Amino acid sequence: MKKLFLAAFAFVSMVTAANAQTVMVGGAPMYPTKDIVDNAVNSKDHTILVAAVKAAGLVETLKSAGPFTVFAPTNEAFDKLPKGTVETLLKLENKATLTKVLTYHVVAGKWSAAEIAAKVKAGGGKAELKTVAGGTLTAMADGKKLYLVDEKGGKSWVTIADVFQKNGVIHVVNTVLMPK
Repeated sequence: MKKLFLAAFAFVSMVTAANAQTVMVGGAPMYPTKDIVDNAVNSKDHTILVAAVKAAGLVETLKSAGPFTVFAPTNEAFDKLPKGTVETLLKLENKATLTKVLTYHVVAGKWSAAEIAAKVKAGGGKAELKTVAGGTLTAMADGKKLYLVDEKGGKSWVTIADVFQKNGVIHVVNTVLMPK
């Protein structure tokens, strides 16, 4: 009886742990066994981001081994930009600018929210994160909430943290971050 109880407990623990790693984003489960792109395409909150990644030619990069930490702006974040900005960025002649904006949302490595928070604490309240675009994001905390400040002074809150992927982690943000 004791062995049966332990086996049942172990099974429930495994199922609970597996489900805890699957986070819902934009009404869709984000599976830790899939890559960043394969998960993002299912989020109804990230259709603009996915279209932008495709237009910039970054799909294969974000499907590669990485690891990457992606600060993923929602559709609402893109909607905060001045009218016509997204449409202009998606034009073929603006691919270099679009690529710079998107890669400004990516940091090399797999940084969990706890690791970023620890870095902020160690930095006396701030941590600089070097982006793949070559710019800097400044991470800060307000209580248990993390936010990022871009090079233009814009602030973006992490609304969903630690969406782990097989090639990194996504942190959903509520504002598009802009490089210099």
